Amino acid sequence: MAGNASPLSSLSMAVFILLSLKIATAGDFYRDFDITWGGSRAQVLNSGQLLKLSLDRTSGSGFQSKNEYLFGKIDMQLKLVPGNSAGTVTAYYFSSQGPTHDEIDFEFLGNLSGDPYTLHTNVYTQGKGNREQQFRLWFDPTINFHTYSILWNPKNIIFLVDGNPVRDFKNLESRGIAFPKNQPMRIYSSLWDAEDWATRGGLVKTDWTKAPFTATYQNFVADACIWSSGTSSCAPGINRVWWNQELDSTSEEQMRFIQRNYMIYNYCTDTRRFPQGLPPECSVA
Repeated sequence: MAGNASPLSSLSMAVFILLSLKIATAGDFYRDFDITWGGSRAQVLNSGQLLKLSLDRTSGSGFQSKNEYLFGKIDMQLKLVPGNSAGTVTAYYFSSQGPTHDEIDFEFLGNLSGDPYTLHTNVYTQGKGNREQQFRLWFDPTINFHTYSILWNPKNIIFLVDGNPVRDFKNLESRGIAFPKNQPMRIYSSLWDAEDWATRGGLVKTDWTKAPFTATYQNFVADACIWSSGTSSCAPGINRVWWNQELDSTSEEQMRFIQRNYMIYNYCTDTRRFPQGLPPECSVA
């Protein structure tokens, strides 16, 4: 009868709601992640709402997502190691496995007290990286939590800091440039000692009298396609805001402003590193 939903349509709606809840979830670190190394140096607190990693002279620590993802928008709030963090690296990234793995990197390189952190980004496709861009953060990332996001869809990979785009790696497969689109990836994070290169090329070493060093995480949100047993949780044609999202002219200009004012290294301008010619994506505006 008109106006009455059939049991089948009601069931379909229930399945759609459950699928939507599964795809876009607010984080619970107990539910979403496994501590993978470092023992008690990694702790989940506040009923799963907070996670802390620490580093001492013996070991760092790390965790990984229980789920694998193939495309999505991932947000994580971090508060980085305060004070003299020279020599430390806090890494937060997507990665698949194997010699031809794909990877999407945020790394935060510590510094002496009062000096800005370096935000290091990189993209690996089929095992090939060497696509580093680095930025000085325009705020102190150790006082409050800030949101670091990766938007990964079939068109591009956008790195965002507090919602501000800082980098856009576009899908240029039509020009023979590989793009991560076939390998599901887990989320990983770790806090570790990299004093041989992290701060001023390794000139500034880790001050172990300041240990343990601690980074804190909260408000993990995954609006993403979960990959399990060869199947995506995203139904064909599903309408997710991020699926076709690209930078509009305003966001593009915002990104260019950040790059002009805060970028300190761009592989696409490093002709000494690539004497035989810059990588092909660098010639694309």
